Amino acid sequence: MKQKNTIRQRVAAGFTLLEMVIVLGIIAVLLGGSIALIGGVGEGAKLQRVRADFQSLSSALKTYKINAGNYPTTQQGLKALVEKPTSTPKPRDWVKIAKSVPTDPWNNEYGYKFPGSKDPTEFEIFSKGPDGIQGNEDDKSSQDEE
Repeated sequence: MKQKNTIRQRVAAGFTLLEMVIVLGIIAVLLGGSIALIGGVGEGAKLQRVRADFQSLSSALKTYKINAGNYPTTQQGLKALVEKPTSTPKPRDWVKIAKSVPTDPWNNEYGYKFPGSKDPTEFEIFSKGPDGIQGNEDDKSSQDEE
């Protein structure tokens, strides 16, 4: 009789297969929801990186101006930070400031204009945004108000 009681106690203390499936289902729903929420954070991080890149490129362009006497033209572009421009205006003193023309978080090279489209007295650095197409609403510019 004592053996029957210990078997009943073990069965009563354990989980049934149905209970285990329900618990695993709840865990799966919670994980799926949290993954969906975290997915939106990645795009915000990319936008933060674009802003940080604009600041570092602005510093590099200001250094270029100190050495060269002027900002690169639109045609010379950001490549002037990597290779000495051969077109006019040629830099007074030139120093290689960057190893390569940087790319945005979507793997497109940053664009450059001087004079800028919103403030013609300043240069403009821009990203084509997630779609990689210039001239639509997802573009980012260093002259955009934050």
